[in-house]
Amino acid sequence: MKKMIMGAALAVMMSTAAHAETVGVSMALFDDNFLTVLRNGMQDYAKTLDGVTLQVEDAQNDVAKQQSQIQNFIAAGVNAIIVNPVDTDATAAMSKIAAEAGIPLVYVNREPGNIDSLPEKQAFVASNELESGTLETQEVCKLLGGKGKAVVMMGELSNQAARMRTKDVHDVLATDACKGIEIVEEQTANWSRTQGADLLTNWLSAGLEFDAVIANNDEMAIGAIQALKAAGRSMDSVVIGGVDATQDALASMAEGDLDVTVFQNAAGQGKGSLDAALKLARGETIDKKVYIPFELVTPANLKDYQAKN
Repeated sequence: MKKMIMGAALAVMMSTAAHAETVGVSMALFDDNFLTVLRNGMQDYAKTLDGVTLQVEDAQNDVAKQQSQIQNFIAAGVNAIIVNPVDTDATAAMSKIAAEAGIPLVYVNREPGNIDSLPEKQAFVASNELESGTLETQEVCKLLGGKGKAVVMMGELSNQAARMRTKDVHDVLATDACKGIEIVEEQTANWSRTQGADLLTNWLSAGLEFDAVIANNDEMAIGAIQALKAAGRSMDSVVIGGVDATQDALASMAEGDLDVTVFQNAAGQGKGSLDAALKLARGETIDKKVYIPFELVTPANLKDYQAKN
């Protein structure tokens, strides 16, 4: 009887061990509002899954540190890896390292530069950036009546999202309905609220005239709002657009400052990336690109998104 009990206990232990899965997660930067929501969404979802453990690391915007984290995950024997890349042009080397080790790899939120040549057992989960800047700029164009002057705040130029969202801006303003809007300045503020405020302050100090601020993300848009208010400019005299629909952005819209943002489901991307990583680790086949739709947010539908975020 004692042997039978011990055998049963051992079987349970072996079954539990067999189903235990560890996923290594390397985030580009912990100190980022949107990425924090994404990371928390992933971690909250993991808590609902039996036997799934996350090992989450902060790359601190350092490509070399991120690559080292991936190597450490492999050495630790994780079942899969999720990467929010610091530099989307540096992902080919990361893909190669994971592929050679036979460890599934999922990129999340920021599209890898090697998206069209990802090895087997690798995928990308995000929202389609073709939608983000397009929805934002179309609404800005509508609010301006198709005429005026705009400044564009770009994210980190090493990020595919920043390049794509900026291209979206140019593409929309080239359409017949919006070609009356002129871009008078376009510079990077690196996704940062502080840098966004500094950049807008510099433009104001230089006497630049504009009717709209089109920012690649909400943080830079909020920075622009802070600078405009500090300069005493009426918020009714300028249209402000961002992307992400963060809590701070929705609060700014509720106050009448931010005019448009685009809901990017950060928590949904976190959940989706973990689902993809686990499926690949279990030998399942998934699409190379998994897209979660963007949605336009304006004062008219603000309450709906405050409930979601």
